[in-house]
Amino acid sequence: MAIIYHPNKKIFTLHTAHTTYQMQVDPLGYLLHLYYGDKTNSPMDYVLTYADRGFSGNPYAAGMDRTYSLDALPQEYPSIGTGDYRNIALNIKNEKGVESADLLFKSYEIRSGKYQLQGLPAVWADKEEAQTLEIVLADENAQVEVHLLYGVLEENDVITRSVQIKNTGTGQITIEKAAAACLDFVQGDFDVLRFYGKHAMERNLERTPLGHGTIAFGSRRGTSSHQYNPAVILAEKGTTETAGICYGMLFVYSGNFSCEAEKDQFNQTRLLLGLNEELFSYPLAEGETFTVPEVILSYSADGLSALSQQYHNCIRNHVCRSKYVHMQRPVLINSWEAAYFDFTGDTIVDLAKEAASLGIDMVVMDDGWFGKRNDDNSSLGDWQVNEKKLGGSLAELITRVHNQGVKFGIWIEPEMVNEDSDLYRAHPDWAIQIPGKKPVRSRNQLLLDFSRKEVRDCVFDQICAVLDQGKIDYVKWDMNRSMADVYAGNLSYDYVLGVYNFMERLCSRYPDLLLEGCSGGGGRFDAGMLYYSPQIWCSDNTDAINRTRIQYGTSFFYPVSVMGAHVSAVPNHQTGRVTSFHTRGVTAMAGTFGYELNPAFLSDEEKQQIREQIKTYKKYETLINEGTYWRLSDPFMDEIAAWMTVSEEQDHALVSAVRLRAEANQAAVYVRLRGLKPDAVYLEEQSGRQYSGAALMHAGIPLPPFTREYEAYQFVFTELKEAGALYEKV
Repeated sequence: MAIIYHPNKKIFTLHTAHTTYQMQVDPLGYLLHLYYGDKTNSPMDYVLTYADRGFSGNPYAAGMDRTYSLDALPQEYPSIGTGDYRNIALNIKNEKGVESADLLFKSYEIRSGKYQLQGLPAVWADKEEAQTLEIVLADENAQVEVHLLYGVLEENDVITRSVQIKNTGTGQITIEKAAAACLDFVQGDFDVLRFYGKHAMERNLERTPLGHGTIAFGSRRGTSSHQYNPAVILAEKGTTETAGICYGMLFVYSGNFSCEAEKDQFNQTRLLLGLNEELFSYPLAEGETFTVPEVILSYSADGLSALSQQYHNCIRNHVCRSKYVHMQRPVLINSWEAAYFDFTGDTIVDLAKEAASLGIDMVVMDDGWFGKRNDDNSSLGDWQVNEKKLGGSLAELITRVHNQGVKFGIWIEPEMVNEDSDLYRAHPDWAIQIPGKKPVRSRNQLLLDFSRKEVRDCVFDQICAVLDQGKIDYVKWDMNRSMADVYAGNLSYDYVLGVYNFMERLCSRYPDLLLEGCSGGGGRFDAGMLYYSPQIWCSDNTDAINRTRIQYGTSFFYPVSVMGAHVSAVPNHQTGRVTSFHTRGVTAMAGTFGYELNPAFLSDEEKQQIREQIKTYKKYETLINEGTYWRLSDPFMDEIAAWMTVSEEQDHALVSAVRLRAEANQAAVYVRLRGLKPDAVYLEEQSGRQYSGAALMHAGIPLPPFTREYEAYQFVFTELKEAGALYEKV
């Protein structure tokens, strides 16, 4: 059994294949956290220590025992008003403005299968793959119940956590802060790994030693944001890719979040992840329940790569639901960098002709096909086809594209509205704005209030009327601004639930649709979005060298199968950098492969390179997307970016490397491989040389001498099942 309750000690034990998570109801009724780490069958309550510590208060129920203080004990879900002065997971305010929540154990239930969250994305599993533990804590004075939900996916080494807060009284209460998960460690010296960025340069790894005090980060932009990803790793000092202890937390949510890592006065560490308390104040009437979105927990004793691989497997197999998750996906070409707003129906058909001749599977018509939109200043909200611009109906254009032998996709941005639009002129109150105040513009567009059903329904009907005009195989869902005019404490949360509701309806109505998420590229790259869309445009920055870093940071939690990555024109439209077609192709193959360029401007040689790239990608697509992913270098520190994927049987591997700098008389660069069988013999297909797995992993392979800047290399290794002797007898 994955979940065990020991009634004598009142200890709950959660087991996965390699880990154990343990907590205990103590004699006063508080739920204390005992342990999370390598698998053990021992009761871990011995780790608790008690002492009379100055200025650490004692609950009244402790009587004269000054050694008992919640300010020093590890807790499962710490709340305000208990004498714990560290960062808290929960803050509840009653009608009189009193903030207090003294939570004591009430009941528990263990059941088969994984819990589900109404209206929210969450990890899913078959009934036999998971178990659920529900622990109910209550504050009778505040008249609130807190249901702690734990989902245990034993074989995946994953534990999920969510919280449901119920008003059991007769008056209104207000939730001022709510985390989904808390981890308390009684000892340890940790680094905090977070993933910061900006538009067009997302998810840069930053590793910071956790000293005394708090490291906090998050988003108040209404989305998970380009600036910080809703994910964190707590790693012991010295932890590397292949050795050391590390813990991960990943928020399955696409809105405002907050992460707090704190080292307290007694050198204990607390890690919290959940909803951002800023711009948040959620009222609950009598009998109402509020659900905190889910956090996915995982632990590795074998370094960062193993932790990443556990998250990759979980997302591929238990977060993404699309039929395309394990299918080969179409190689697409997007019209944006090919034509921007300056296109007609003939432009799209010409793009389709070129695509078909190159072996590209799909053409996507990006922004500019609707209303009177020829720039980014008008028509968002008016999702009617501009037939004058396209030279006919959308149905006719789709047919013309299909007649070229390629599929058709389209771009939408449903959450947005321009003031210069029929929708805004008819319903200006549908845009999010503070009453009596002019709204904050961004990209000259406003945000529609998706917390309101009538707004969602109107836009949904418009989008469906478009999608029903022909066989549309793919939709790119964009979102190009942040939320600013927050008029109520419930808005940001209810808005995200409205987006989820819209996406759920869209996926249900069009089950064969390949939906790709986007928010100015990677501004909403999170597990919540991946529940609805099996891939997300990784970044608006298509520069191959920048992309090695963006995709590196993304890989710590997200598999390559969800990263939209395309070959674009040079000089690159974002950086002006010039890299070879080969280098751009190698980098883009670490994701869902496609193109952002106009083939009409390419030479015959470059067109032939596209054909060869597509053949290569399709040959190794399953290995790339389903294999075990290994980071082989740190592109922020090293002179190369290198990565590889290995088949489940460890008999095939694809290794990719990109030189990030060049200098005269440069020393040889070696790439050490990982994840191979040490005793096996592998053939490198291009050179025909044979290597032992041990040699490849310990000594590595030297890169060829470079002849130009930003060179890239791919090596394919295949196990020789009946290999001869590697070495001649001397």
